[in-house]
Amino acid sequence: MNYRHAYHAGNFADVVKHAVLARLLDYLKRKDKAFRVIDTHAGIGRYDLASPQAQKTGEWRGGIGRLIDAKFDQPVAALLSPYLDTVRALNPAGALQSYPGSPVIARHLLRKQDRLSLFEKHPQDARMLKGLFSGDIQCRVTELDGWLVLGAHVPPKEKRGLVLVDPPFEEGGEYDRLVAGLQKAHRRWPGGIYALWYPLKDRKAVAAFRRQLAGAGIADIIDVCLEIRAPSDEPRLDGCGMVIVNPPYTLEGECGMMLPVLAALLAEDGVPRWSLERLAAERSQ
Repeated sequence: MNYRHAYHAGNFADVVKHAVLARLLDYLKRKDKAFRVIDTHAGIGRYDLASPQAQKTGEWRGGIGRLIDAKFDQPVAALLSPYLDTVRALNPAGALQSYPGSPVIARHLLRKQDRLSLFEKHPQDARMLKGLFSGDIQCRVTELDGWLVLGAHVPPKEKRGLVLVDPPFEEGGEYDRLVAGLQKAHRRWPGGIYALWYPLKDRKAVAAFRRQLAGAGIADIIDVCLEIRAPSDEPRLDGCGMVIVNPPYTLEGECGMMLPVLAALLAEDGVPRWSLERLAAERSQ
């Protein structure tokens, strides 16, 4: 699966990923103590929805395009506001022209004491990302293979924070690399929050991935999944998931409120399909 993100920015998978990311950051901000966000596969940070790539697929119209002006009940609106307010801040004229990647969302939600570490291995993308955050003392951009980050760049000095692992799935074996990378990072920083994004395309591979996670010897793992259509024999992106390790105690309840609404809004056929599953129990006290 080639997930060159300029073609897919703002699609349903971004909506799920970024809505959950914003909830995680909102929770971390409840304490005054500083935290760090580590984004292992950061991309270019901001995407032009009028670009030839975005216009070619038009995927954003079925994603953020459906959300930005939607009306939500107050509790759900409150949960989605950190995410949607970030999108609106990037589009002050009102019409959707730009979409924030995870680096811009994270940066928008940081406080002055928090820090952001961004890693991108593609030289051209890394240069664009460095230009976007040039002069920003709270953000550091490094040109580096994101898989190396999980062994060398945790734990951060703040000892609080989040690692987002959002690989492009351009090569085979990415599910295995996610599990191995998580195990390596978790040994070095067992108290960190880890958020792992994955595509729901090869269902056998996803089922094996979930079994690996359940048997990885890591406590406190939940799996958030949303599908926009029923599975078919066609090799296509039917949905996506986010695996969260050490989720905030609030997250399951928040996802239980957001996911039905998002699934109904994003479904191609109007049939909501979502799941919230615990893959590993919390640590015994």
